[in-house]
Amino acid sequence: MFKRILVANRGEIALRIIRACRDMGIEAIAVYSRADRDAAYLKLAHDAFCIGPESPQLSYLHAPAIISAAELADVQAIHPGYGFLSENPTFAQMCRDCRIEFIGPSVESMRLLGNKVEARRLARTVKVPILPGSLEPVADEDEAVAVAERIGFPVMIKAAAGGGGRGMRPAHNEATLRSCFRNARAEAEAAFKDGSLYIEKLIERPRHVEVQILGDKKGNLVHLWERDCSIQRRHQKLVEESPSPHISPRTRRKICAAALRLARAARYYSAGTFEFLVDQDENFYFMEVNTRIQVEHPVTELVTGIDLVRWQLRIAAGETLTLAQDEIPQRGAAIECRINAESPDEDFRPCPGRIDEFIPPGGPGVRLDTHVYAGYVVSPHYDSLLAKLLVHRSTRAEAITAMRRALEEFRIGPIQTTIPLQLSIIEHADFKKGNVDTGFIEREINTGTRKT
Repeated sequence: MFKRILVANRGEIALRIIRACRDMGIEAIAVYSRADRDAAYLKLAHDAFCIGPESPQLSYLHAPAIISAAELADVQAIHPGYGFLSENPTFAQMCRDCRIEFIGPSVESMRLLGNKVEARRLARTVKVPILPGSLEPVADEDEAVAVAERIGFPVMIKAAAGGGGRGMRPAHNEATLRSCFRNARAEAEAAFKDGSLYIEKLIERPRHVEVQILGDKKGNLVHLWERDCSIQRRHQKLVEESPSPHISPRTRRKICAAALRLARAARYYSAGTFEFLVDQDENFYFMEVNTRIQVEHPVTELVTGIDLVRWQLRIAAGETLTLAQDEIPQRGAAIECRINAESPDEDFRPCPGRIDEFIPPGGPGVRLDTHVYAGYVVSPHYDSLLAKLLVHRSTRAEAITAMRRALEEFRIGPIQTTIPLQLSIIEHADFKKGNVDTGFIEREINTGTRKT
């Protein structure tokens, strides 16, 4: 096992990794930008290095600064967390060139699965269902129109690289496709330095279901069941849960088996998330792979009792996965609400500023992952995530009740947060029934057609 690792991230995920290291007797070295110099979690690290100014491009995304800090700290490995450089194969290769273990999958797997077009081709070879569409990047608008006419409108334009909803546009006719194609290409180029796009059939009102995978370097692989991430706004997740409501046990088994098949084909190890769209008839289609720990990983930890970050560390150190598939439970129901410093009534405008009041919820079955405290200043330079509020109860109905109580207890001020929106979601009649899809927020919440 490692004696010392560097945590190449910030906020709640940095704290989560530091805590796992402390539990395992590993020295955790933190890095921080000047905006995060007063972060409370830095005091829990064995040491901390400033890696640059507030701008992410000059700090958390600046690979040479992170590698320099790792070498100064004499670490054996780097944990990238999520976001920033976590899915960057060039950074992973830099780590390994410097004889520093990258806590994640192989560079080859990252490159293969990080490109959605290549991942779709691989999925087809191992009989994992994919949506009709292009198996190569489309060269221009004319080719995009040709593909769309072949598979039929509506279609979705997607960036071959990256994720997070950037470079994605729906199109219901040729005129919209041509207009959106140009915008999607520009957005993908700006976000990922890769303007490659592909076209696939658009499913109306799909569910977004993802499967958590763990694998070791010896080829052992298991799934840790699925999470439902259908509650989104602009392709950004707001609520996640496990098990997924309204999919049958048969579909659950099939989708988890498909994820394992694809993971084996990619020779995948470490933690990874294989994402699917599920239509109204429970047909599922592979979408993409996140080759890192997910924001919503605690949902899986609650229903399985398995510490994913600890297993990431053990696998990176060369240990054998000792989890047997038939012994991995899916107990009870877990729900996560992402609490962001945003104003939902103003198109989710970020709300940076000082937090003067911070009263966290508690009680049976409640988990709060956060780096925030009274006196904390939310920076305008980074993601607006403040906390991940989770509940775990015996049934989904009990979990919804517990989440409502926890949200009502949670006090953060004076900045605006998504807590009122989260309450609207979990109180909605369709959410309680599990009748949700990726368009739920825009259709049922923002339009004022709330049903309770």
